[in-house]
Amino acid sequence: MKLTGHLHPLTTLTAQLVKHFQGYGFEVVLGPEIVTEENNFDLLNVPADHPARDEHDTFYLQNGRLLRTHTTAMQIPTMKDKTPPVRLLFPGRSFRNEATDSMHNTNFFQLDGLVIGPDASLSSLIGTIQSMLKAVLGNDIEFRFRPGYFPFTEPSIEADIRRVGEQRWTELMGAGMVHPKVIRNMGLDPSQTSGFAFGIGLDRLLVTITGIDDVRLLLSGDYRLIGQF
Repeated sequence: MKLTGHLHPLTTLTAQLVKHFQGYGFEVVLGPEIVTEENNFDLLNVPADHPARDEHDTFYLQNGRLLRTHTTAMQIPTMKDKTPPVRLLFPGRSFRNEATDSMHNTNFFQLDGLVIGPDASLSSLIGTIQSMLKAVLGNDIEFRFRPGYFPFTEPSIEADIRRVGEQRWTELMGAGMVHPKVIRNMGLDPSQTSGFAFGIGLDRLLVTITGIDDVRLLLSGDYRLIGQF
């Protein structure tokens, strides 16, 4: 069988989303996959005794650092060198030491966004999410936004989608207004500055786009799968 090289579907999807957000003035930030516990948890309002840490089974390293459990870990160190208003995009791999199944893997790809400035509102956040998902899924989708919980945003929302005419909703991503404590940890005054953030798992999004029934297949190296794209 003759094999021909091409980009992995996760790479193609990431590039599509990056291009979409760059059209809205977002700056792409690539950061290390090995980070400090402070940037991954503490400064994002997830202290050591916070129950949310149970959702982030973590690969800790002998030097006290860890493999980032989300690309949100890039927010605080990036904002140390930024002055609002800013629009930032954080694509990359994340890692969690958890049992794998058709919708979870220990190595997965995320896309986080952060907007800090006077145009950051809940309505603009919802519009940003709708625009992003329509760019990759098309216009024939319906949205449902409901309250959620994330330690680093307040209020927090979760976004569900379904194709027009379908009955079943698919939970796709979380978002919210940046928590005042996180704003303060960025060196900003939460009484004067606001922001919103969102995060989406690209593996899960690709499953939604393609109909693949197991996210683990995406990193299997099986050409019978990735050669279809």
